[in-house]
Amino acid sequence: MDTVIYDKHDKVGVITLNRPAHHNAFNLTMMNELDQIWKSIKSDSQVNAIIVTGTGSKAFCTGMDLSDLSAEEADHICRIPRDQQPIFRLTAIQQKVWKPVVTAVNGMVCGGGFHFLADSDLVVAAEHATFFDSHVKVGLVAGLEPVGLARRIPLESVFRLAFLGGDERMSSDEAKSCGLVGEVLDAGQLLDRAMTLASTISRHSPAALARTKKAIWDSLNTGLDQALTDTWESILAHNSHPDSNEGARAFAEKRKPIWHKPPEL
Repeated sequence: MDTVIYDKHDKVGVITLNRPAHHNAFNLTMMNELDQIWKSIKSDSQVNAIIVTGTGSKAFCTGMDLSDLSAEEADHICRIPRDQQPIFRLTAIQQKVWKPVVTAVNGMVCGGGFHFLADSDLVVAAEHATFFDSHVKVGLVAGLEPVGLARRIPLESVFRLAFLGGDERMSSDEAKSCGLVGEVLDAGQLLDRAMTLASTISRHSPAALARTKKAIWDSLNTGLDQALTDTWESILAHNSHPDSNEGARAFAEKRKPIWHKPPEL
């Protein structure tokens, strides 16, 4: 991989955006490499949780690197349908990977970098991290990222990011206050804490984790009544999976549970 580092630590996969000279902005190469990695993770029964972070301490991700696109490539991306857009292959949610994701924000987040946060399950950030969206400042629509963020933080916070164009930046403490970030840490503790969270998660039933994550995220696309109906159907389906009995059996026998492969969802 030229733009992404992918490692595995026990049951945790670690994706590191690796273009520090360009603030870890994604280009077509990175989008294609992330696409390959997520497809690999989806089929890898040895990975139960994922960490996403960036190289260096200055930036987590500052969105799409427009300077790396030719005029022809930029025009092509602007014209192709949504289901063919490489920008919709960046995250686990976009790829329908139902394994928990912890995002470790190691520096500033701008524009398209918010895709990773909007689609993350848990987010931890370094104290020096800042958050801003400069789309409108350069005459572009701040659309995809704010729409994603509106599912998880108050609209006031979404509009501040979208409308101010980066002239004011959200601090890590402000991000925690509005719910964009779950924890703020010293930079030196960031990856250790992310690994602790991901490792803890990875010890649980992969099947139960997948159905839990899917139920919660799917509920954001439906009304409450339909979401509860769909979730109940998922619970009934899980009752036939061996993990639904293995946890209680292992507890009674005072041993670690032996989890089974999750179903394809």
